[in-house]
Amino acid sequence: MRLKLAFLVATALVATPSFLMAQEKGGVINVATIGEPPTLDPMVSTADLVGIVTQHIFETLYTFDKNWKVTPLLAESLPEISADGKTYTIKLRTGIKFHDGSDMTSEDVVASLERWKKLASRGKQAAGFIEGIAAADPATVTITLKQPYAPLASLLAFNNSAAIIIPAEKQADTMTDFVGTGPYMLKERKADQYIQLARFDGYKPREGESDGYGGARHQYLDEIRFVPVPDPNTRVEAAVSGQYDYVDSLPVESFDKLKASQATQPLLLKPFGYPVFVFNTAEGAAKNVEVRKAIRQALSMEDMMAAAFGGTDFYALNGNIYPSNYVWSTDAGVEGNYNAADPEGAAAAAKAAGYNGEPIRILTSRQYEFHYKMAQVAAEYLKLAGFTVDMQVVDWATLTQRRADKALWDIYITHSPFLPEPALIGSLSTSSPGWWDTPTRKAAVDAFTSEVDPDKRVALWADVQKAIYADVPFMKIGDFNAVAAVSTKLEGVDPAPWPYFWNASIKK
Repeated sequence: MRLKLAFLVATALVATPSFLMAQEKGGVINVATIGEPPTLDPMVSTADLVGIVTQHIFETLYTFDKNWKVTPLLAESLPEISADGKTYTIKLRTGIKFHDGSDMTSEDVVASLERWKKLASRGKQAAGFIEGIAAADPATVTITLKQPYAPLASLLAFNNSAAIIIPAEKQADTMTDFVGTGPYMLKERKADQYIQLARFDGYKPREGESDGYGGARHQYLDEIRFVPVPDPNTRVEAAVSGQYDYVDSLPVESFDKLKASQATQPLLLKPFGYPVFVFNTAEGAAKNVEVRKAIRQALSMEDMMAAAFGGTDFYALNGNIYPSNYVWSTDAGVEGNYNAADPEGAAAAAKAAGYNGEPIRILTSRQYEFHYKMAQVAAEYLKLAGFTVDMQVVDWATLTQRRADKALWDIYITHSPFLPEPALIGSLSTSSPGWWDTPTRKAAVDAFTSEVDPDKRVALWADVQKAIYADVPFMKIGDFNAVAAVSTKLEGVDPAPWPYFWNASIKK
């Protein structure tokens, strides 16, 4: 089986030896983010920004270790799975306290997973396979499935549309009391100014070493402040000057400038993930699959990637959803459907599909500057193909709200890290904005998720990718590397797709 070696070497979430972590507690760090998160309830959002902040407040039963394998977090151990693959028995850690001082029990876990099934797009994805969730005793939960469902543990581990565990009595659809079990708790939120987290003294870390997102979570810092800095150029200048201890999502062209700074140094995640154009398959002009294909035919992925990332040190053209160092890499469906850059042919295809000049509403944000640059290039190619383009540039929080409304957009631009389990890809869920729900999707995705044999799943993933290229619910643009910046005064921060600061400390 091919290893994910290149990615893991570059972004390894390295376990730090305990003798290096013998730090004094104390200090406050400021983290510059791309903007204000639309919510602090990670169940109801798939925005990375939400997960970055809230993973410090809330925890899940499982998470991912430095090798992107599922590892226990609030669970005592990995689930015991019955021989028929339909019953998961989950032993819980004891002595875990919520931020309100109450003890976590199986009652809280059952209530939280039921809320996840109801509200979270990935919970809804799993819900169709779940027969029931029950508390066997105060420290044991059982999940009974209608049929085997291979991605379940990965879905329970993901910090995005996350299956967070919260008190049983705090299960309202709209969260107003942000009580978790995490190493830090919400102290204050001032909209568009900061989100202030303070150390939770009742936190009970796992024993042993830190291991990626898993293992022990150390609380060396008194406080973590997340500060929205929407303008990417402002983030660059703030990083160079040392105004912030960590600065997320920087334009790749700033890499050399950051490297020359005395106050900060760049972090490069290579390859980080892929930009993606998501189509509204439910309403509007893009509801017609042939129109979606015509839009894809018009576009130059190469020109979009070059505009967004400059030199090929920071991007690669690749129509496969996963790059070659992943076992999931396949070229199924790609040939003839990627980087066509054929506006003339696209114009003819759009006309044959019945396109009649309706605006193609492209929803994007400048907080991720590379999204906006790709949108600009795409707009020009689409105009050459005879499409009417309505570019809607909004802040990221507004984008995440608008994309939930089927009436407001035709394409929105986002990106994703390469996820360890393909079933975690948001667009595979019929409830995710885009609302891909066709017989082709159902046949391919259901076969993939219900198969537990790893080798067979690889072949079945190829069928899913083929379905993606056939139905065009989204378009992958290419592979890219991500740049962030970390202060020279901060240590214990490892490169990670969703940066975390529970092991961070300020150098004395």
